[in-house]
Amino acid sequence: MNQTEMSQAELWDARYRAHEAPWDPEPNPILEAEAAGLVSGKALEVGCGEGSDAVWLARRGWQVMAVDISQVALNRGRQAASDASVEWRQADIMNWEPPNEAFDLVAAHFLHFIPADRAVAFGRLARAVRPGGRLLYVAHHPLDLRTTLRRPPNPEVLHSAEDVAALLDPNDWEILAQDARPRLVKDADGNPVTAHDAVLLARRLPG
Repeated sequence: MNQTEMSQAELWDARYRAHEAPWDPEPNPILEAEAAGLVSGKALEVGCGEGSDAVWLARRGWQVMAVDISQVALNRGRQAASDASVEWRQADIMNWEPPNEAFDLVAAHFLHFIPADRAVAFGRLARAVRPGGRLLYVAHHPLDLRTTLRRPPNPEVLHSAEDVAALLDPNDWEILAQDARPRLVKDADGNPVTAHDAVLLARRLPG
């Protein structure tokens, strides 16, 4: 690892060490909704954190590679769900290239990139999807900046599903969904707020 990778890994390790809540087995609801009807195959979960999405997929028959920059997070997932068939891998998508055309499903939730990094990150995610497979990306939508919700301090890292879809070659991809999906949450003071998730679901066209 270079110095930048080390500092980012250490930052996220520290965040997870400071988080003492029990391991949460519940998957992200958008993954549950979009993947529940798919035939199981090989899946890549990037930015998996403590791995609840990866474990949910594995327990439904998927062969899963779960990737995160934080080894602390990966260790928690491995220890909490030792029965799940998950390959846990410490890596940063900005410095690691997944195997090309290797996965039936590539999913990433709440990874946020500055504009200069998006083409690299999403290019790597997209190339990992095999023909006929799906790419699912979920992120905080820029609409959330108009609310009282806590969001990344750099607004540049927030983007819409359309921003991500624009990086995919329309000759190679069918866009199945590009939404700003609302959900009711509470802000840090307990007030009800409507958040929006940027959701991109795309299918790589058969060659």
